[in-house]
Amino acid sequence: MKRGFYTIMTAQFFSSLADNALFVAAIELLRTSGAPKWQPAALVPMFALFYVVLAPFVGAFADARPKGQVMFISNAIKVVGCLLMLVGFNPLLSFAVVGLGAAAYSPAKYGILTELLPPSQLVKANGWIEGLTIASIILGVLLGGQLVGPWMSGYLLAVDIPLLDTGLDTPAEVAIALLVLVYALAAWFNTRIPLTGVTPRPLPRQLRTLIADFNQCNRALWNDRLGQISLATTTLFWGVSGNLRYIVLAWAAAALGYSTTQASSLVGVVALGTAVGAVLASLKMRLDRATSVMPLGIAMGLLVVLMIFIDDVWVATPFLIMLGALGGFLVVPMNALLQHRGHNLMGAGRSIAVQNFNEQACILVLGFMYSAGTGMGLSAFAAITAFGLLVASVMWVIQRWHRHNERHHPHELERLLAIARHDDH
Repeated sequence: MKRGFYTIMTAQFFSSLADNALFVAAIELLRTSGAPKWQPAALVPMFALFYVVLAPFVGAFADARPKGQVMFISNAIKVVGCLLMLVGFNPLLSFAVVGLGAAAYSPAKYGILTELLPPSQLVKANGWIEGLTIASIILGVLLGGQLVGPWMSGYLLAVDIPLLDTGLDTPAEVAIALLVLVYALAAWFNTRIPLTGVTPRPLPRQLRTLIADFNQCNRALWNDRLGQISLATTTLFWGVSGNLRYIVLAWAAAALGYSTTQASSLVGVVALGTAVGAVLASLKMRLDRATSVMPLGIAMGLLVVLMIFIDDVWVATPFLIMLGALGGFLVVPMNALLQHRGHNLMGAGRSIAVQNFNEQACILVLGFMYSAGTGMGLSAFAAITAFGLLVASVMWVIQRWHRHNERHHPHELERLLAIARHDDH
């Protein structure tokens, strides 16, 4: 691997680490400020908001400048979101600004790999990104939990800087201030990313042409007999996973009486299980057999419902590992199938843009539904039950959809699966 690759990976790790730690700190900020119960749950969809709104444009923006510069600008936007929280701006809107930075960051971090590395190293490079992303989720949530915990926050709040009144009076505020430094560190690494020699492509004068092209690509994937099933499945999976971070925190507070610090460790447990399931799937599954994992999606939804009956951490830990492992085993083959069909239909870059749009839209919808349920007075247990049953039902519909395709379009499906088998070898 080229030296610049490891600089990219380091910058990505610290930026993602701060994203996940900030999520926990923002929850604590809302809870300690007496915000309504629906607002912490709304953090998840607010982060996804700009992923959806700007989906047709962020890819073109990433291509219009050197990728390292785009990543620097993205981290700077995240710093602005943190500072807005610290000066008393609405935490939900501030977190949406951080999400704006993340939406701009995503196409740049993947796009630069194709510019820097030869095709023979792309699979290995994506493995690095996914592995570091999972590590940053686990460590970031744990870091956020510790920063707002009594031991570390007490130490940080006791730090006295002569002639400077920081105005940081709560554990959440001092945690957010420290995470500004982590984002700044990631931004510094962005400045060390070498130029790849690829000439930036200027933004088109008429941005509506980007919308038309994006809509055409989106329709192409949804009209493909295998693309539609894999896209529906991965969209649902990431919609669930994106909201599961908060659901586990809410459940741990209601069922186990855990503080934010204690509950954050259980979110890391789910991510660990996802990593195990992903590794097993990469070893066991073939591309042309990807659709056989769909029943695992139904099982995921039902397992979410079963969470409400657990009130012991020694039962919860292996249960959450199993929940995460099912998700990891589900998403890896389906994601591979989706990338395969996207590459054949429109190319990898535009396929990723479509995938991001649909997945973040699902996070947005499910997150607002969960938040609305909480706002209407549903208990954490009732909201979790409704969420799990909805997931299981939608996954069942997707499975029936695939069965319908097998009955009414067998020749087309067999042709597409033959292409998958050929490419898999």
